[in-house]
Amino acid sequence: MTPERLQRINTMLDKRQPDLTVCMEGVHKTHNLAAVVRTCDAIGISDVHAVWKSEEAEVRGGSAAGSQNWIDVHNHNKTADAIAALKAEGMQVLVTNLSDTAVDFREIDYTKPTAIILGQEKFGASQAALELADQDIVIPMVGMVQSLNVSVACSVVLYEAQRQRQLAECIIKLG
Repeated sequence: MTPERLQRINTMLDKRQPDLTVCMEGVHKTHNLAAVVRTCDAIGISDVHAVWKSEEAEVRGGSAAGSQNWIDVHNHNKTADAIAALKAEGMQVLVTNLSDTAVDFREIDYTKPTAIILGQEKFGASQAALELADQDIVIPMVGMVQSLNVSVACSVVLYEAQRQRQLAECIIKLG
């Protein structure tokens, strides 16, 4: 390994966010799985959770472009088990969902340890996820569509989390 490669790896590891994660609940389209993992790597997330509906599902190749090599995927058979594991780590658990109780995703404090549940492409989050999560969040839409692609929604929320965390770090450094 070259010294430059080692430096790049160390720099990446220094910027990891161990208290920020996503949980893909039944997300099954390979390109969406890969895109979520790629975004997580770009944000500095090292661990991703997934609730699989079949044993054959896995994150691999495609648009992940090698990102899956840097992300640990924690597999769960049940949503309740995934949420229990996340809450045991002290995380607030949010779920993306279009509902009357959902709050604008930008109103959440992402400087707290946070897990974001992303529901299945066609049907969204399960009833179990909605009941067990601390809060459901929504990305406001002004056009005719009611939702974004799951991987795009993931990116939008994670970049807001990163923005808040960077701002908080700047405030802490200045204070």
